[in-house]
Amino acid sequence: MEKLKARFIAFIETNKQYPVLIALASGLYPLLYYYNANYTLINSWGQFTFFVALFLIFPTVIFYLIYFITRKIDLLQIYKNHIFTVLNFSWFGFLLLLITKGIKVNFLVIILFSALCLGIIFRKHLHKVIVLQLFLAAFVSLQLVPDIYRNFTYSDAWKNQPDDIETVVFKQRPNIYVIQPDGYASFSQLSKLPYNFDNSDFEKFLDDKKFKLYPEFRSNYYFTLSSNSSMFSMKHHYYNNPNISSNEVYNSRDHIVGDNPVLSILKNNNYKTFLLLHKSYLLVNRPKLAYDYCNIDYSELSFFARGFNIDKKIEEELAHLINENTNTNNFFFIEQISPGHISTRKSTSKGVEVEREIYLKKLKESNKWLKNTIRSIEDNDKNAIIIIVADHGGFVGLEYTRETKIKQENEDLVKSVFTTACAIKWPNGSAPNYDSKLKTNVNLFRILFTYLSGDTSFLKNLQEDKSYLKIYKGTPFGVYESIDENGNVVYKRKQ
Repeated sequence: MEKLKARFIAFIETNKQYPVLIALASGLYPLLYYYNANYTLINSWGQFTFFVALFLIFPTVIFYLIYFITRKIDLLQIYKNHIFTVLNFSWFGFLLLLITKGIKVNFLVIILFSALCLGIIFRKHLHKVIVLQLFLAAFVSLQLVPDIYRNFTYSDAWKNQPDDIETVVFKQRPNIYVIQPDGYASFSQLSKLPYNFDNSDFEKFLDDKKFKLYPEFRSNYYFTLSSNSSMFSMKHHYYNNPNISSNEVYNSRDHIVGDNPVLSILKNNNYKTFLLLHKSYLLVNRPKLAYDYCNIDYSELSFFARGFNIDKKIEEELAHLINENTNTNNFFFIEQISPGHISTRKSTSKGVEVEREIYLKKLKESNKWLKNTIRSIEDNDKNAIIIIVADHGGFVGLEYTRETKIKQENEDLVKSVFTTACAIKWPNGSAPNYDSKLKTNVNLFRILFTYLSGDTSFLKNLQEDKSYLKIYKGTPFGVYESIDENGNVVYKRKQ
């Protein structure tokens, strides 16, 4: 211990320069902080390589090159402490700006000016600054341990099916279009409080197009990732045993656009699969795509993307893809981030009534988009199965979506979270007689595959039509069954 203490003091007091250590100290804390705050968004190996190169390797090369130059020029040698202290503060500040606000010129000017001033003030204390930065990195690395541990011990065994449905053979193979308008509330709930909206025009359009509406349909989970990862796995995940700090279902994007039971079954039945996205939200952590085609290439995606910086027009490309693939059986998953939901945070909410008005305005726009998309499909593909299924409700009636973390006493508000649109155009307008079992997202594909195969034995293993919330306040933290199989609002702790 005494030797370690002596070395520490010697490091603090020495005038020797350590360019590699100076560079690593300036980038390590921002790197670990960014991972700690956004782990599920950046947990791919490709992103890890990029961030290590940007945060650590790049400054190491630059700092060492400058160190080499200062040793050759006497004038620079005099000011080497100033130079490396300014470099350290500049890179440290720049990275913190990059991962919090993005590159903004006014903030960047402030950071560079501050780094210059701090470099002058602390030029004799650079090694103390390094120790402080490494201490911060060590502290945040401890917070990262649970995520890292889970990354290496994670099991997706929950996706295992209770029967042999993954070997199902279809007797009929129509093209399948699953259209997902994000946050579109169910047809029955829209006419009631807190939505109180007349959607009869769009419902008549669907009726004229021979769609069957499932008015009381709802989701099993309350956000896109949690809902869709369950839907494409045809199983409940119960939020994958979350802890109080987890924001997303672990590996959820991989379950949705990567290998999953639904895509596996479709490919086993010789379907070509297409993923058409309005936004890149499902792609931000660069999962390995299991779809044969995606309209967004990873080369278009920033490594710092949050999922909303790309805006794709789907209609024209959809028509083109249909006409270019007339000789194959095709499955399309089409996601439109609209109407969405009310504001996520309290700080951005405009209040219950204004948030409702904003949502309904976007709902009207979604109706126009859905009409155009359905017409485009029907114009180019007459005998397809077309499924409209949302991922969750619009949260209307709440002030902001994160109020779902608080136990709600008002049953209408709980239902507003899960109420979900579902309408299906079955071939020849004839729905199977067991479609009354279609009540929640988790069973959508199991019922569809039962229809396509004609094997009703798969209905024996339908998942429970229950809806689950993670509750943080008003009751002990945990996953709670919030709506039971009969549509009653309950609060029963699952885990």
